[in-house]
Amino acid sequence: MDLPWLNNVVRAKQPQRLPVVLTRSEVREVLARMKGMHGLMANMLYGTGMRLMECVRLRVKDVDFERNEILIRDGKGGKDRVTMLPSSIATGLQAQLEQRRMLFEDDKRIGKANVFLPDALATKYPNAATEWCWQYIFPSGSYSVDPRSGMERRHHIDEKLLQRAMKKAVQAAGVAKPATPHTLRHSFATHLLEAGYDIRTVQELLGHSDVSTTMIYTHVLNKGGRGVLSPLDQL
Repeated sequence: MDLPWLNNVVRAKQPQRLPVVLTRSEVREVLARMKGMHGLMANMLYGTGMRLMECVRLRVKDVDFERNEILIRDGKGGKDRVTMLPSSIATGLQAQLEQRRMLFEDDKRIGKANVFLPDALATKYPNAATEWCWQYIFPSGSYSVDPRSGMERRHHIDEKLLQRAMKKAVQAAGVAKPATPHTLRHSFATHLLEAGYDIRTVQELLGHSDVSTTMIYTHVLNKGGRGVLSPLDQL
């Protein structure tokens, strides 16, 4: 339909909100109160800058201990990117993978090691769903029925569990900020910029399409920087 009166209509601009950012000491206090799998995941969020669901959906094949890298597949906007693997959580992550391997072997013995594969991979690689490399690193504690296929299998951990654990840790630490797991990502970016890392480098680590999105954290002169050291390793 031809609606000429729409030609001069201007799209309303959304007000830009500054993100909640924790100080280094606040991050240290919160992380100290998070243990087990939730503690490891929280450390990964702050140490790598991953989004909550990117961490929850992380698979075994995406972690490279030799290169100290984590490959984030199908992030926001369907993009892939690489971020660092903080050396301070490498041992804890390897221990998590050992426990996960035992759980995988138990599932395999009873025929429930099948895992969801994205897009058309399940058709292209029919046996990949039961392979170790495709398993979620942070699994659910129980089985559930996949509504897409009707198959009963183990999914990844529910993100709400990490959100609740983070909320309890923030309250226990006495932090008077509405901090969530995503706040750790904001803190990661801000602390890297404060340390003098180039904003383009931080943009790449966060997976932002436009550098203006990264600029919301803080305005820092570009000083250049390579071989980024995770802020988690500086606590």
